[in-house]
Amino acid sequence: MIYTLTFNPSIDYEMHLDRFKLNETNRSKNEIYRLGGKGINVSVVLKSLGFDSTVLGFVGGFVGDQILSMIHEKGIMEKMIPLEEGISRMNIKLANPIDTEINAAGPLITGYDMKRLFDQLDELKKEDILVLSGSVPSCLDEHLYETILNVLMNRGVLCVVDASGALLFNSLKAHPFLIKPNVVECEDILHVKIYNKKDAQSAAKQLQQLGAKNVLISMGKDGAVLVDEKGSVFESSGLQGKCISSVGCGDSMVAGFLAAFIKCSNSEEAFLMAMACGCATAFSEGLAGIDKIRECYAKMEVKK
Repeated sequence: MIYTLTFNPSIDYEMHLDRFKLNETNRSKNEIYRLGGKGINVSVVLKSLGFDSTVLGFVGGFVGDQILSMIHEKGIMEKMIPLEEGISRMNIKLANPIDTEINAAGPLITGYDMKRLFDQLDELKKEDILVLSGSVPSCLDEHLYETILNVLMNRGVLCVVDASGALLFNSLKAHPFLIKPNVVECEDILHVKIYNKKDAQSAAKQLQQLGAKNVLISMGKDGAVLVDEKGSVFESSGLQGKCISSVGCGDSMVAGFLAAFIKCSNSEEAFLMAMACGCATAFSEGLAGIDKIRECYAKMEVKK
């Protein structure tokens, strides 16, 4: 079974305006609200690819109720833990000539809440997969992902980390099966500049030396690079097309990689599907569906 863990799920409420002025009443032309959270995004794309997964995390208040309702509507299993106090995040996004985001802090997660989560994680067994995605609330420790990996990897659970900063860096010592940083996240933890795919390959190998097994570095419109645990290097320039939004592209890549790797344990095929899913989401309103993924897969090229 695949599990995705999202500590900071949200409802992203997007309002479209012709203009925005401070100290005035601004009126939206239309609004869209979406389910937010990197791990949840991974589960949604996995569902499109025909793979079931279970969403883990915390929800609170009326926003938490809506998050659960939207997860259920997508036919995705969940074992979200209800918090006794606090409200899950509702993030406000103003879409106008200058896009602005206001992200909520989210509820407090207590030691008791964390115990309930670890009780759930104790149920994971050999060959299960856990995807740890995104940030954690400021009330939690920056070694949290490392702690979870150390507990689970001793039991043969494959762990994936898609995070940034100290959360990602600290997790490397626990040898995650896959990490998927972007260029900025790599530059931040390695203190280097990445200008091209050669630089990205070098960065991926450094991250392997620090403990990661497979390193997939996304480079936006410039494509991506994979260095797998056998030392093979793959790169792709992606596909040309109109990018509607980059939101969820990295999560889609994680889902595509896992779906293909589960099927065939082949790094090149996993990288190909990761690229197809990432590009498909970039070219879609919201997360990509299976038709757009198939279309991109048929056009995708990967070089070893």
